[in-house]
Amino acid sequence: MRRVNGLATVSRALTCGGAVEKRLAQAALMSTCSSSSLNSHIFSQKLADRLGLSRPSLVRRVAGTMLFSVAASSLAQDALAKEKPRSEKFLPKEVVLYQYEACPFCNKVKAFLDYYNIPYKIVEVNPISKKEIKWSDYKKVPILKVDGEQMVDSSDIIDKLFHRINPDSSIPDGEEKKWREWVDNHLVHVLSPNIYRSTSEALESFDYITTHGNFSFTERLVAKYAGAAAMYFVSKKLKKKHNITDERAALYEAAETWVDALNGRHYLAGGSKPNLADLAVFGVLRPIRYLTSGKDMVEHTRIGEWYGRMENAVGESARIK
Repeated sequence: MRRVNGLATVSRALTCGGAVEKRLAQAALMSTCSSSSLNSHIFSQKLADRLGLSRPSLVRRVAGTMLFSVAASSLAQDALAKEKPRSEKFLPKEVVLYQYEACPFCNKVKAFLDYYNIPYKIVEVNPISKKEIKWSDYKKVPILKVDGEQMVDSSDIIDKLFHRINPDSSIPDGEEKKWREWVDNHLVHVLSPNIYRSTSEALESFDYITTHGNFSFTERLVAKYAGAAAMYFVSKKLKKKHNITDERAALYEAAETWVDALNGRHYLAGGSKPNLADLAVFGVLRPIRYLTSGKDMVEHTRIGEWYGRMENAVGESARIK
């Protein structure tokens, strides 16, 4: 009850002025895992004022950078996972991923790297200061550095890596391309209204975010409650923007749509191996799998069998710790 009352207090602070509400909606519509410095600054200043905080930087970019931040990217792996299809034609000396741990687009890239067994290091970016990527003109994540070369945008990163692993092949088109675009243009938009559907689910998500993200103690404390409150209301804006009437129904429909696309096949392309579309869907869903929303999705749709196959196919993380 105390947590709910705390969120209700922040709720009144966020919604008592139309200008704040407008800025909140604008922040919510930013690209995933990024934010506009102007809107972010205005929102954080107003939110800080409403919460009585002296340092608005502690909540800056919460609505933008944490839009789809969700929990649980560490998954139980099958001990008998198949041998990884590592390419002998692509053996980089150093691969570094700049990320937010729970960002779905970062997880798309990690699913690809894990599947192809390409060892990589992680640099967790502080979503408030972004000091870890000050060297880059590109201020979003993921950013991948391959032997010093910068790659940006999850789909573009995957295309470039695929081409280097398969230099004699073109980037797959047709059905595979269609479903990769579906992931970016539809599936990701269903996630936020679900993982922030209630105050308890919002706190569940931000508990993971603040525990595993790159936050100071004070930032962690403020971000957990202010972030959960902000995203609870942002998710309602997104629900309206994307014409979602029932969050869970939309999530279940997306899962069933993907299973229908498989049409009885183990993977989209048929055969014994997943393609880039399979990896994209899996990568985006992997962070939510063991949240309340992900558990509900597996329980109430047919996606669980495919997801289990993907866990085994992708196998253990190739991350260098």
